[in-house]
Amino acid sequence: MSQKAEETLSLDAAFAALVALRATRPLVQNITNYVAMTISANVLLALGASPAMVHAPEESAEFAAISNALVVNIGTLSPPWVEGMRRAIGKMRELGKPWVLDPVGCGATAYRTGIAVELAALGPAVIRGNASEIMSLAGASGAGGKGVDSTDSSDAALDAARALARDTGAVVAVTGETDYVTDGTTLVAITGGHALMPLSTALGCALSATVGAFASVRPPLEATVAAMAVYGAAGAEAGARLTGPGHLPAELLDALHGIDAAAIARNASIRVLAGEAV
Repeated sequence: MSQKAEETLSLDAAFAALVALRATRPLVQNITNYVAMTISANVLLALGASPAMVHAPEESAEFAAISNALVVNIGTLSPPWVEGMRRAIGKMRELGKPWVLDPVGCGATAYRTGIAVELAALGPAVIRGNASEIMSLAGASGAGGKGVDSTDSSDAALDAARALARDTGAVVAVTGETDYVTDGTTLVAITGGHALMPLSTALGCALSATVGAFASVRPPLEATVAAMAVYGAAGAEAGARLTGPGHLPAELLDALHGIDAAAIARNASIRVLAGEAV
């Protein structure tokens, strides 16, 4: 690992980013789905950020102007919500502020996939999704990819993630048993989390909100790696205290609220696999 990568893409750097986040308390605007609103807001509060769920087109751009970051999650789509997304994204682009795209269910329907492709072309700082979503978005946007299969692992989406990053200019994060983050050149693997996490709804959406908060205090690649390491470490801490998923959201919030450098070091790892001369 190069010295720069060691300094900026490490567990120590992840904790330093969390300290910066807690010190600045960024305002994160979320245009997200109904299922994810509560857990995303609570995760941001537990981290030390300030959440807002503002999607109406009549005010989304105005609110974006006062926000530090924007998270766009297409889980529950409707034409008014899409227009709110477009206006908020336009304002973030105008002001040079970061925004994150979560292409939930990309590939499931033509409408959903078309909206995901449209938004991915508008310059997100980060695109975060599961393997199927990233592979579908990469293929639909002409960046490559191998189609969609819900059983695909994050490893199967690596080529699609690199291609999508190069095509859009975004940092692309693929979540799975091992999480991967790439800017098209550098590839980073992050481990953490717990086997119970997929059994609790909207925790992936809340991770996208977490990435948005970190993107307000660090450049996109560093922010995404840090967010996934901190979130994964907290998930591991929370899951270890449980025998089932019922209380996982509450335990995750407690773990995020109290997480420190030692807990991150115990429960997560970061490895730069390619592009070390960054």
